[in-house]
Amino acid sequence: MQSTPETSTEGHRLRLLSYNIQVGIDSIHPRHYLTKSWKHVFPASKRFETLDKIARLVSQHDVVGLQELDSGSHRTNYVDLTEYLANKADYPFWYHQLNRNLGRLAQHGNGLLSRFRPSEITEHKLPGMIPGRGALLVRYGHADNPLAVIMLHLALSTRARARQLGYVAELLQDYPHAIVMGDLNCAPDSVEMRKLFCSTGLCEPVGAFHTFPSWKPARNIDHILVSSSIEVIECSVLNHAYSDHLPISMEVKLPEGILLG
Repeated sequence: MQSTPETSTEGHRLRLLSYNIQVGIDSIHPRHYLTKSWKHVFPASKRFETLDKIARLVSQHDVVGLQELDSGSHRTNYVDLTEYLANKADYPFWYHQLNRNLGRLAQHGNGLLSRFRPSEITEHKLPGMIPGRGALLVRYGHADNPLAVIMLHLALSTRARARQLGYVAELLQDYPHAIVMGDLNCAPDSVEMRKLFCSTGLCEPVGAFHTFPSWKPARNIDHILVSSSIEVIECSVLNHAYSDHLPISMEVKLPEGILLG
């Protein structure tokens, strides 16, 4: 993670974005799962054209959670995609969490881009029968009144998601001001999500934001969830199809007393 001189803000409006970028593969039609599947294994020059478009899109936000990145393998010409996007979009702070190490073939993980300096970042391996899912807990501000941001990509099975969200609920016990963002692979009215709302201070989304598939959004599986202490100013799905998911954007107002460094 890079560093720059610290700045502090109080009662700040924060622009958030969560985006599953599918390793920079612009799958914007069902047939692309077949015709572009080779890009999951082999290098492709147009991958970086897509990533440049993504960089321009995310640059309008303060904190960005990204899923399905590669930290540098054969298919990306050994380029860390989180670092690439951070440099292109001029983010001073970035972090990549490697969750599934397939050697030269692929380096799967989550990514953070931030305008503000985190006070702490911790990696967490999420429970599940199949390893390779993880969460990033990013803390901002002072220890006595922090903001916790959790970025994650949940499993496909209901049982695994329930265990993973139970783990997330435990992580949030000490944080009254929290944001959870990522590809959760389930809708807000699912059993596992309802349990999360009941066991934490997280609020249900104010509307249905369909993000998948990008060419005909019908599923509400990408989310930004916030504690009741955080005011939601605006939330929307951005109609930019650079992946098989669409990005979800939210502007929030933080409670007084939280300092962002």
